[in-house]
Amino acid sequence: MAGLWNHSLQWVLACFSFCIISISAELQRFEHPIKANGSLSLLVIGDWGRRGHYNQSLVADQMGWIGEKLNIDLVVSTGDNFYENGLTSIHDPSFKKSFAKIYTAKSLQKRWYSGNHDYRGNVEAQLNPILRKIDRRWLCLRSFVLSSGIVDFFFVDTTPFVDKYFLRPGHHTYDWRGVLPRKEYLAKLLKDLDLALTASTANWKIVIGHHPIQSIGHHGDTAELIVRLLPILEVHDIDMYINGHDHCLEHISSTRRHIQFLTSGGGSKAWNGDIDQLNQDGLKFYYDGQGFMSAELTQTEARIVFYDIFGKVLHNLDLSKELYSTM
Repeated sequence: MAGLWNHSLQWVLACFSFCIISISAELQRFEHPIKANGSLSLLVIGDWGRRGHYNQSLVADQMGWIGEKLNIDLVVSTGDNFYENGLTSIHDPSFKKSFAKIYTAKSLQKRWYSGNHDYRGNVEAQLNPILRKIDRRWLCLRSFVLSSGIVDFFFVDTTPFVDKYFLRPGHHTYDWRGVLPRKEYLAKLLKDLDLALTASTANWKIVIGHHPIQSIGHHGDTAELIVRLLPILEVHDIDMYINGHDHCLEHISSTRRHIQFLTSGGGSKAWNGDIDQLNQDGLKFYYDGQGFMSAELTQTEARIVFYDIFGKVLHNLDLSKELYSTM
């Protein structure tokens, strides 16, 4: 009987250990090399996939020019990659017509790291690794960490946080495979993010989501992210939160911490004149047209630049910080 009890106890402890490991599992991590001089440069684009329409092709052309000028290492997409409802399957022609055949410049033939995968469509299509065989640049996951030594990017799947998609979906149909039960999914995501931020030794920490935490644009602040995500970002003293969703270019500086809220959602269709005139605390820049953003980083310096569809510089942000030893 004692032997049976000991065996059962060992089994329970083994299962308990497995559960702890599963719950505490880190976000999938990818490595991207920096340049030989220790720098990293990239472009950020969001809300873009419209088969070249609504000035998407013009934005893509300027991205090509700026990408060559900066000798970029990678491209970040803040989501809403294929309008109106994502991809129907891995064979959906929109993948080529809205991505592969639009961003054709030589400088843009780098890895594209993408968040938000259009839950209104076949949610698993954009996540399918087969797309990487169709176009080697494409990498899209729900949430993950991209490490480049001097900077860690934390991609966060923000769509499941938003209550209205579940409670008031309207005429849209959402594909929640991989997300339900929602409460457990979000709890694990937040825990994994907290663990990843805690483990990060990079001098720059940048979080990327689709939905804004702070914005004066059409959608405005995302209340659920302010309540659930922002406290974790503040505890870990991140440097930037970058998003799309609002079809504009925007820079808001936190009035509580040094976090910079940056919106790059001008990849195609924009909402001219759609702005909240009353909620402008910390606002440094807002542009209600199409465009994109660049970022150049070294261990101690960061330069952010916003461009319009003609490549004109609209706004820039320069940040600097000390290099903290991890020894």
